[in-house]
Amino acid sequence: MYQMPNNSSISEFLLLALADTRQLQLLHFWLLLGIYLAALLGNGLISTAVACDHRLHTPMYFFLLNLALLDLGCISTTLPKAMANALWHTRAISYAGCAAQLFFFVFFISAEYSLLTIMSYDRYVAICKPLHYGTLLGSRACATMAAAAWGTGLLNAVLQTANTFSLPLCQGNAVDQFFCEIPQILKLSCSKSYLSEVGLLLFILCLSFGCFVFIVVSYVQIFRAVLGMPSEQRRHKAFSTYLPHLAVLSLSVSTGFFAYVKPHSQSSPFLDLAVALLYSVVPPTLNPIIYSMRNKKIKHALSKLLQYVHYSSFNKVPIFLT
Repeated sequence: MYQMPNNSSISEFLLLALADTRQLQLLHFWLLLGIYLAALLGNGLISTAVACDHRLHTPMYFFLLNLALLDLGCISTTLPKAMANALWHTRAISYAGCAAQLFFFVFFISAEYSLLTIMSYDRYVAICKPLHYGTLLGSRACATMAAAAWGTGLLNAVLQTANTFSLPLCQGNAVDQFFCEIPQILKLSCSKSYLSEVGLLLFILCLSFGCFVFIVVSYVQIFRAVLGMPSEQRRHKAFSTYLPHLAVLSLSVSTGFFAYVKPHSQSSPFLDLAVALLYSVVPPTLNPIIYSMRNKKIKHALSKLLQYVHYSSFNKVPIFLT
């Protein structure tokens, strides 16, 4: 009687092929490369600007720096392998590589949700309790909260990865996604053997939903305070700043929640791929624009940084030529 391979006999997984023809594979490679470079450029510029400009060494920009680093890690976990597979016309990823990809993705995405919760609290205190801002968000408190966000992501990643890859896999090794995703790995496990992992997954999702509720409540309080501002220009600026934050976060949380809780019977490769792109690729690409590039201080710091780079390069030319 034929038996499907289990964990011990699986040496590699086969990821979802984004296209069947070679021309479409190359097109997908260039599209993914463009998205990846845009995310690297945006998040890299923000990280450099905040790190180099001492005027941006405040709680809000400290958290933005952490967000940019998490976005860089998140998108660098998934897209490079997908691009390599499209370019080299392969679907394979090693067992260890799949486990590492799942671990780092869960780590970065969990830490990012925790950090976004902290950032909503930071904005709530800044707008609703400005007199207590220095007390509640001192340098030590900010460092502790950032460390808690990274630590939460690490703990969640360890638990999820250990539980997922401890399950016996007897449904083959084809993963219906462009990266190693927990729901797709669970589909390969034996029937009823993944119930403990589903329980842990639901617990984590409930915590994530709790973070989302906290963020929404914080923004509701912020909007109430903004509506009480006498200046219409300040109200418009506040709404134009915080509504995109909430929109991108809502998109990320809703699609991620859908990807992890929908029944297997309702899944389709196209729907799963679209949902995964919305919660794993879109936020790291848009966050630099939504959170930072529209910020005057960030734009001023980037302008100074680019001027410095240009000036340094210009001054080095005569020395090189002589």
